[in-house]
Amino acid sequence: MSTVTLEKVSRSFGDFVAVDHADLRVKEGEFVTLLGPSGCGKTTTLRMVAGLEQNTAGRISLGEEVVSDAASGLFVPPERRRLGMVFQSYAIWPHMTVFDNVAYPLRVRRRAKGDIQDLVMKALRLVEMERFAERPAPALSGGQQQRVAIARALVFEPKVLLLDEPLSNLDAKLRLQMGDEFRAIQRRLGMTSLYVTHDQSEAMALSDRVVVMDHGRIQQIGAPEDIYRYPTNRVVAAFFGSPNLLEASVDNCVRIDGGRVRLDVSGRGWRGQCEAASEVTPGQMVTVMVRPEDARVAAGGSARGEDGLSWTGQVASTIFRGASRSIIVETDGGRLNVDAPAFSNYSVGDNVTVVVPDRAAWAVAESGETKQ
Repeated sequence: MSTVTLEKVSRSFGDFVAVDHADLRVKEGEFVTLLGPSGCGKTTTLRMVAGLEQNTAGRISLGEEVVSDAASGLFVPPERRRLGMVFQSYAIWPHMTVFDNVAYPLRVRRRAKGDIQDLVMKALRLVEMERFAERPAPALSGGQQQRVAIARALVFEPKVLLLDEPLSNLDAKLRLQMGDEFRAIQRRLGMTSLYVTHDQSEAMALSDRVVVMDHGRIQQIGAPEDIYRYPTNRVVAAFFGSPNLLEASVDNCVRIDGGRVRLDVSGRGWRGQCEAASEVTPGQMVTVMVRPEDARVAAGGSARGEDGLSWTGQVASTIFRGASRSIIVETDGGRLNVDAPAFSNYSVGDNVTVVVPDRAAWAVAESGETKQ
């Protein structure tokens, strides 16, 4: 196993900067996901680590070995980096059996026939595909092809495993199942893994850390729950789900436990308390993030707690979603999205109060800086 280190790595195509001064260190045995919308630079970053793209600035290292340094002109080709890669399309060769597909990386490395037999069957057992060894590749389901692709990437014991949206071609139920299975394999092997996806829930479920990218720049790096609950800027906050993002002015700032601060804030037609990562000067504008699942709807206008935030308004729409009900409440501060229990019986036009605990409301400065 090995670490992966990117130091001020950039990739430009003419005047277009696809990746802009990316700094990242993936620890040995860690599962790190590059997450962001299409065109954010995540796949280009992965391809530079693989050696399929050459960085135009910065340095990339695998363990103690520098594999690409733009300043010195050093570039180690992909076949010498000992990296396993699983592509979105799986790249399974239809004219080969499962065994031959998995054996291919060993044959091009001229491994002994006996070693090939042992290593291929070991890799197929890891993904529970050993009984399909002699099956023609076209006779496999999508999930089975994905397992073969993973086995082929693992068979020559690579330093690092790179995965470019490997679950995106599967249906929702199978994608969830295969994601859980792959994470279990990765943990069992302790394989250093760098994963690319645009799927937020997939990144949350699989990763030790998530790297959120936008317009070629790393916006935030952290544990999934920290990224979700405590974004460092509005870009990261807006990327996950459908949060309520409310502009407010800071009236007071008090430091609390855990290094965080509690803010008294006021917006258009509302005021209350929320938390933030660091001190904010009174009078400064912030964006307050309230996630729909953290808000509660109560009938009438009397459900305000001692701490937190509250708004009064009318139900503008209600949508049944099976496990929950989406309610939109029209307030003086704007429309609020609320995830309510499925059995909630609010109707359009009902007068309600939306209440959010202070610990569930998170503020970022309007000029919030990127956190590395």
